Amino acid sequence: MDFSGRSILLTGASEGIGRALALELARSGTRLTLVARNETRLKEVAAEVEALGGQARIVVADVTQAEAALRMVDAAFAAFGALDILILNAGGSMWAAFDTLNDPAAAARDLMELNFFSCVRITHAALPHLRPAKGLIVPVASVAGFTGVPTRTLYSASKHALVGFFESLRVELRGTGVDITLIAPDFVVTEIHARALGADGRPIGHGRLDPRKVMTAEACAKLIAKAMKKRQRLLITSARGRFGRWLKLLAPGFVDRIAARAVARRA
Repeated sequence: MDFSGRSILLTGASEGIGRALALELARSGTRLTLVARNETRLKEVAAEVEALGGQARIVVADVTQAEAALRMVDAAFAAFGALDILILNAGGSMWAAFDTLNDPAAAARDLMELNFFSCVRITHAALPHLRPAKGLIVPVASVAGFTGVPTRTLYSASKHALVGFFESLRVELRGTGVDITLIAPDFVVTEIHARALGADGRPIGHGRLDPRKVMTAEACAKLIAKAMKKRQRLLITSARGRFGRWLKLLAPGFVDRIAARAVARRA
């Protein structure tokens, strides 16, 4: 897939993987509609995109608000006359054992609204434009969408839902020319970890990852762009994640222990 001149709608574009991916795609001369809540950061990313040879429009929106889906899709089409690629990157996390949560139902609703329902609404709004373009949908899930991860119970549930939805939608879209490239990152150094929900339902306010031992957002963005070019079915960004997906079929208990150790080392 040639990105040059393609109209791309990217959510969660102001930082982390979203920002890195916007800059990576800008080098191919793409036309990007950048969505996030922080207008100042969006403007900074848009300027960086244009400095690299891309075009950029910004939409300041909270993806958890129902009205935002149609507004951002309409903005992308109005700006560039088409919508070729939809990248669903906005999301949130958690970092707390389930039995320590003060209000697990509220935390579950918040994470499902951000990580799952927003993607459902935006995809539904975008499909009328993606079908004639024979476009591409790129949901950013997680390795936690394929296996259980301790202290990520509700986050993992939301990503499992996301994976199930897009695996099913892929079948429905067979023959339309619209493809789905599902992205499952392992740990990546981004701001999402500082905003992860703690036991009290509030952001913990600090990251818990050692950046020397975790993939950078820039490295992750390069892998995603490469998978998009191939219209690849699934990208799991780590060897551990790829190995664990298949090993789970043979030795699920062993995979559970791997997940527990991986989290413990970063706690």
